[in-house]
Amino acid sequence: MPVVPGKMTPFGAGFTAALVTLLTLTLGGCSMETTAPGSARADAASDAKGSFGPVDCRKAKCIALTFDAGPAEDTPHLLDVLKEKKVPATFFLLGKNHVLKHPETVRRIEAEGHEVANHTWSHEILTGRKPGEIRDELERTQEAIERITGKKPRLMRPPQGRTDDTVSRVCEELGLSQVLWSATAKDYSTNDSALIRKRILDQAGKDGVILLHDIYKGTVPAVPGIIDTLKERGYTFVTVPQLMAPAEPVPGTVYRP
Repeated sequence: MPVVPGKMTPFGAGFTAALVTLLTLTLGGCSMETTAPGSARADAASDAKGSFGPVDCRKAKCIALTFDAGPAEDTPHLLDVLKEKKVPATFFLLGKNHVLKHPETVRRIEAEGHEVANHTWSHEILTGRKPGEIRDELERTQEAIERITGKKPRLMRPPQGRTDDTVSRVCEELGLSQVLWSATAKDYSTNDSALIRKRILDQAGKDGVILLHDIYKGTVPAVPGIIDTLKERGYTFVTVPQLMAPAEPVPGTVYRP
């Protein structure tokens, strides 16, 4: 899947963590605000009452592991790996042919403490579409996940990371925050697990969000090595909301590390 078109300026390593900086994201002539999960956390910390959840990412070297476009046949094995290594993850699920086909896996993702999120119904690109079409892609998945888990997701990831003002407005109406990423293996282009692992390890950074896909054959075998090496480097794995805590994800907002 190609990266987001247009210009998007990431947060540099030298930015002060205690300062929230809003950037202008320009896509297809539209503009919107985007912020980093770590910056959202820092902004909320001054007013927080100690509600940082199981990990205080002000002190820990946190990173979020995310998986797109499942669940699929390899997802149960991935869940076994995550359970063994005590690593929480965030799963951006597709509705058609995935959530509907693997309801027990969706239920297990929720039951084992991972964050269940929305990756649309059919992976159609949302930009340039009418609000009703965008809403249908998101609502159908929201409803399918709620029927299985009893809860609607609060996070979504737009297919190919492509978003615009209209997508943001619909997400806000549906209570969904948009989550992009800082590290990707482009595992849709290779089944070489060693290469997938190397690409992620080369890009990993504090308060980062890793993008992988549990639908490709080379990805799940790469995960144990990614986890073990990042733990050796001092990283603590958290879900995306835990990365932001005590801030809450704001519907419509684009979070880009």
